[in-house]
Amino acid sequence: MSTTAVAPLSIEDAELLVATARRAAEEAGVTVSVSVLDAGGHLLAFRRDDRAVLISGETSTRKAYTALQLNTPTADLGDAVQPGGLFHTLPTALDRPLLFIAGGVPVQRDGRLIGAIGVGGGAPEQDHGFATAAVRALA
Repeated sequence: MSTTAVAPLSIEDAELLVATARRAAEEAGVTVSVSVLDAGGHLLAFRRDDRAVLISGETSTRKAYTALQLNTPTADLGDAVQPGGLFHTLPTALDRPLLFIAGGVPVQRDGRLIGAIGVGGGAPEQDHGFATAAVRALA
């Protein structure tokens, strides 16, 4: 059985994701923080605008972590954490809390998970749009 290697998320990729998400947010007049994690959950790039609230940095990182762990955009997970949902008990089962608010998007290359981006600071739907725009720019 042979496998094809997939290039990991590089620092340059991470910086492109951050720059693209920030540019989209600036065009919308929104101040955000952006976090990019590699496939192992390590922080590769982070940017918090000086005007952003401090908690937006933690929020963006937790959104990225959630998208990475579940390989699903956080915007698609809201119902899953409700009582009876697939992930109802998951947020307390891990050592790092997950955040089921739109704005976290997995990053894939050739169909394989290589990292995730999280955006925090705007409305959840805006954050999701900024993160999605960044992932599209990387493709």
